Amino acid sequence: MADQIPLYPVRGAAAVASRKRAAYYSAAGPGAERPGSCCDWLINICQRKRELKARTVWLGYPEKCEEKHPRNSIKNQKYNVFTFIPGGFVLAVTIVREAVDEFRRFQRDKEVNSQLYSKLTVRGKVQVKSSDIQVGDLIIVEKNQRIPSDMVFLRTSEKAGSCFIRTDQLDGETDWKLKVAVSCTQRLPALGEDSDPPVHESLSIENTLWASTIVASGTVIGVVIYTGKETRSVMNTSNPKNKVGLLDLELNQLTKALFLALVALSLVMVTLQGFVGPWYRNLFRFLLLFSYIIPISLRVNLDMGKAAYGWMIMRDENIPGTVVRTSTIPEELGRLVYLLTDKTGTLTQNEMIFKRLHLGTVSYGTDTMDEIQSHVMNSYSQMYSQASGNNANSTPPRKAQSSAPKVRKSVSSRVHEAVKAIALCHNVTPVYEARAGVTGETEYAEVDQDFSDENRTYQASSPDEVALVQWTESVGLTLVNRDLTSMQLRTPGGQILTYCILQMFPFTSESKRMGVIVRDEATAEITFYMKGADVAMSTIVQYNDWLEEECGNMAREGLRTLVVAKRALTEEQYQDFESRYSQAKLSVHDRMLKVAAVVESLEREMELLCLTGVEDQLQADVRPTLEMLRNAGIKIWMLTGDKLETATCIAKSSHLVSRTQDIHTFRPVTSRGEAHLELNAFRRKHDCALVISGDSLEVCLRYYEHELAELACQCPAVVCCRCSPTQKARIVKLLQQRTGKRTCAIGDGGNDVSMIQAADCGIGIEGKEGKQASLAADFSITQFKHIGRLLMVHGRSSYKRSAALGQFVMHRGLIISTMQAVFSSVFYFASVPLYQGFLMVGYATIYTMFPVFSLVLDQDVKPEMAMLYPELYKDLTKGRSLSFKTFLVWVLISIYQGGILMYGALLLFESEFVHVVAISFTALILTELLMVALTVRTWHWLMVVAEFLSLGCYIASLAFLNEYFDVAFITTVTFLWKVSAITVVSCLPLYVLKYLKRKLSPPSYSKLTS
Repeated sequence: MADQIPLYPVRGAAAVASRKRAAYYSAAGPGAERPGSCCDWLINICQRKRELKARTVWLGYPEKCEEKHPRNSIKNQKYNVFTFIPGGFVLAVTIVREAVDEFRRFQRDKEVNSQLYSKLTVRGKVQVKSSDIQVGDLIIVEKNQRIPSDMVFLRTSEKAGSCFIRTDQLDGETDWKLKVAVSCTQRLPALGEDSDPPVHESLSIENTLWASTIVASGTVIGVVIYTGKETRSVMNTSNPKNKVGLLDLELNQLTKALFLALVALSLVMVTLQGFVGPWYRNLFRFLLLFSYIIPISLRVNLDMGKAAYGWMIMRDENIPGTVVRTSTIPEELGRLVYLLTDKTGTLTQNEMIFKRLHLGTVSYGTDTMDEIQSHVMNSYSQMYSQASGNNANSTPPRKAQSSAPKVRKSVSSRVHEAVKAIALCHNVTPVYEARAGVTGETEYAEVDQDFSDENRTYQASSPDEVALVQWTESVGLTLVNRDLTSMQLRTPGGQILTYCILQMFPFTSESKRMGVIVRDEATAEITFYMKGADVAMSTIVQYNDWLEEECGNMAREGLRTLVVAKRALTEEQYQDFESRYSQAKLSVHDRMLKVAAVVESLEREMELLCLTGVEDQLQADVRPTLEMLRNAGIKIWMLTGDKLETATCIAKSSHLVSRTQDIHTFRPVTSRGEAHLELNAFRRKHDCALVISGDSLEVCLRYYEHELAELACQCPAVVCCRCSPTQKARIVKLLQQRTGKRTCAIGDGGNDVSMIQAADCGIGIEGKEGKQASLAADFSITQFKHIGRLLMVHGRSSYKRSAALGQFVMHRGLIISTMQAVFSSVFYFASVPLYQGFLMVGYATIYTMFPVFSLVLDQDVKPEMAMLYPELYKDLTKGRSLSFKTFLVWVLISIYQGGILMYGALLLFESEFVHVVAISFTALILTELLMVALTVRTWHWLMVVAEFLSLGCYIASLAFLNEYFDVAFITTVTFLWKVSAITVVSCLPLYVLKYLKRKLSPPSYSKLTS
């Protein structure tokens, strides 16, 4: 075929030849065979070389030549630097975006690793970086400094030999934890002295300081035992994975389908050619010619789109403070089916407020607290008037009452007993902040500000405890001082009551209660006070007929209940108990069981004092937000480290579980058989929420993972309590594997990091519990209610926009490949390009880039409408905006339009073939611009600018494209009507079809907009 290629055809000759051929075709009819050199002629027409003129050559004086001649270099390369710019740009955009994200993470890590600490050595104190600390180092940590590694607590500057640490970065709890220094090292007179003989002292969990917690009081010295990857906080987090959006995976599948189409089309072309000559060479030529089927610019468009969505999210005034940390997955926010949320600090503010006190016969609420205050004042004023009258402080009137329990106590004395019990039975410590201007030693500071109310804050291991002590202060009985051995209360009259702490029984998740034995310094009375959950206390207190009912009533109001009881002990009873208790604590085997047994001997027939109700305030607008998410088809699971009762309580008060729904509490199971029975019991329930503890969950996952996942996924809501951070991550992975649906995790503490990193989309709340969760998350918000707008508005529009953008970019490549296929078919399946050089580069860039990219501004409904009708979100989870069905529709549109444009241009051209290029290319650009207009649902002013800018660029560039176009021809009316006719035929039917579809089967959003 390529045997008679004239090297430089003169334009006039080509025109004559063209006319002759046109005449020959029309005379011979459509079936006539075309001359063999048709392809060669096409090559020459499409690659029109400049005409050669006679030249004057200056011998020995090349510089005198007026014309510019090419350099005498051999060039066999196919491409130049500019050809690689588009491809390089694609890769550069992706690489730069990833590099920026990674660099930010590196900077955050570097900031933490560079913190300086004081290290004790033989030569004295040395400054050392956090990253250089080693096992065995003695490290000094100042107040408000982060503990750099897991340490054993050796010494503190606090006189009591204990200090508080804040664990908000570790377990998400804002309250302070009390840690005790190892007594033998705390007692040493000065550092560095080793005069004492070796001491064997057993260490407990309260002698440890965990990495990533913060010292809240005093200065501490610890010896490092675990560093880096071996610390508790790091071992509880999983390695972050690279997150890829579902939309990207779907587009990858479609791109693979397009690649197969490219290979198939090339093979068809070679087959129709009849495998003539070196057919494999022709195959590769066709692969290159049709390579526009594969949308290389798709990656760039999507990455730029993702950046635009991130910018829009961060600029949204309705969700201030929102940060996009992972810019690759904004579309994931529009595809979520499961939302896994933490409780403390995420759904709740972690701020407790005392709401209810119930004494059995009488109940006090927030509006009747002044009555309690007056009762307390009366009790103490009577007591002191009688005491001063008798001149005997050791025999106050209440002694008679306690010795004769048969006599019905007055309401006033019962209120007073209840308030005193609440004021004494706790692990709260009042902390006095140093006032401005007070410096020097701590003891002077303490003397200077002793008991001043404004300076006092309470610290405890649970915010419930603080709420109770703050309430007793509000009714007149104030905790003013506390150390390891004593407590001091101030009465409404200002007298100080001192109580010696004989024993403390801290709260554990097994016992569900805590107790304290105190001796009143004034009367030498010994009393055992205890408070705990109703399930634990109901068997311990004396028989009554109201406790169970009232606990149920308070729980239904969403209050956290505590039962308070007491037992008076004689000196002999206490001494007997103490000797047995000390013996149990020293036993090597089964120590825990023996200690528990001794304590239980005291927990019998205790006098029930009162029932308290404390409310954990929910975050702002939690209820409407959860309601909105439920209506959007999102299933909400609450994963918390908190107690089962509390978790159930919050699930009800936040309306995570609706009022009408039953709750199935999964009984604690330890073996396969128990798990089997309990799962069968649960299977018989319908439409009820599930509450399960972490231990039971672990057993079920070990033996019946598939069954549990299947049953739990059918529940409208699931609450998992007592979950460790690793369990939270496991639940997320289980949901991903079993359902294949998209998951989102939201939390605010360091204990939520694993879950956030495991989920397809992690959201961190930046709040009281530090920044660890928000730094590890893909999106960081400031309040839980912001998640509604983030998903309903930004998630939904990001997904719909990216789906439209992705399919349009594919359409853009398919339509030009269809035209190439038609062109090659008409001319004997010749592997000759239809459009050359700049036309191809311009088509994918300046001529169509702006309008196509402006689809990222498109929206089908207004944000307010998307928030009002969350049901619109439900449609997206089915993935109908981008599927093989919608993709096939676009493929058919591309084939139809490509065919019309090419055949139309071939039918309507008359004289020179170069007119075919001009007509078809101009109609192609116009069709693309009109198709963008057809796809847009809501016009934005930038879209209009993009359309006219692209059209303007194309018209302006026609003046410079004389290498490809006949400038004289494109200024004629003939050219204009031919282009217009072809464009109308290619676009009008699609507009008509779209109109009919909207009339006959409108999408859900259009029903709202109309």
